[in-house]
Parts: sequence; structure tokens; C-alpha cells
Amino acid sequence: MSDKESSTLKSYIDSATGAAQSALGSLTGNTGDQAKGDATKDKAKAEKDESHTIAKLGPYAVSSSGGISTDDPRRTEGSYNQTMGSAKEMLGNAVGAQGLKKEGQEQNAEGKGMEAEGQLSDFGGGMKDRAHGTLGGVAAGVTGDREKQAKFQQMHDDGKTQQRSAEHDIQQQADA
Repeated sequence: MSDKESSTLKSYIDSATGAAQSALGSLTGNTGDQAKGDATKDKAKAEKDESHTIAKLGPYAVSSSGGISTDDPRRTEGSYNQTMGSAKEMLGNAVGAQGLKKEGQEQNAEGKGMEAEGQLSDFGGGMKDRAHGTLGGVAAGVTGDREKQAKFQQMHDDGKTQQRSAEHDIQQQADA
């Protein structure tokens, strides 16, 4: 990972460093150290935010690190079933068709389950690829194999994007 790339771990380290620096400046009365510590904490927050930034278009996601991922098909199918189930339920309510309403409720619930399965698969797969990419990149770096190091960095970045995409959708559902 180059110094230009955002990293959640780096943001945590910078945040802790900034907090310690700010506290030391406060204790010693050195406003310069305190300001420098506060600036480091602000930078850490920006790094963390950037590390979690993704752009989504349908089932595709791209992260600030350049990683690309496609959602597990169960996420898309589950979302579709939720939409169709809600429509059937609403139509069943409107026309008084209890069978259609019940069918819609069941399809909606099935869709929620499918989408959750896909999200968990993407989240877990993303974490696995990030770990594999990180460890593989370290090993390739030790042996000096730059080509493999770049391959493992891309694996890490794609895994991060896959994980962040799932997190993004889960958070959106929680906020709704």
C-alpha cells in the first residue's frame, strides 16, 4: 500500500497519534503541539472517510482505491423480490385480495432473506480477499516480486470494495 492510499488502519493509528500529541500539548501548554495533534486527528478522520467511500451503480461498485466489485446475484434478486412482493401486497390491499396480499408478503420476506445472504457472502468474501491480498502482497514484497505484489494489491482493493459495498447497502437499509 502506498502512502497516497487511504487505509482504515492508518487512520486509526493517525487518530491515536493525534490524540496523544494534542493531550501532550494541552498538558505542557504548548499550543503548537496541541494544534498539530488536532490537525493529525482531522487528517485521520478524512482518511477513514475516504477509505469507506465507494460509488455504486446497480450491482457494480468502485472504491477510492480503484477496486471494482459486482454484487452477489442474490442481492439483486432479493431486492427485486422485495419490490415485487411489496407491489403485490399493496395491490392486494387495494383490491381486497387477501391471497395476493399474502403472496406479496411472502415474496417480500423471501427477498429480504436472499438479499441478506448475498450481503453476508459479499462481506465475508471481501474480508477474505483483503486478508489474502495483504498477506500475499507482504510475501511478494519480501521476495521482491513486484508483479505478484501488484496482483495481490488489486485483490486487496477489490475485496475492500466488495466489503464496503455490502456495508454501504446494509447501512442504507438500517437508515431506512
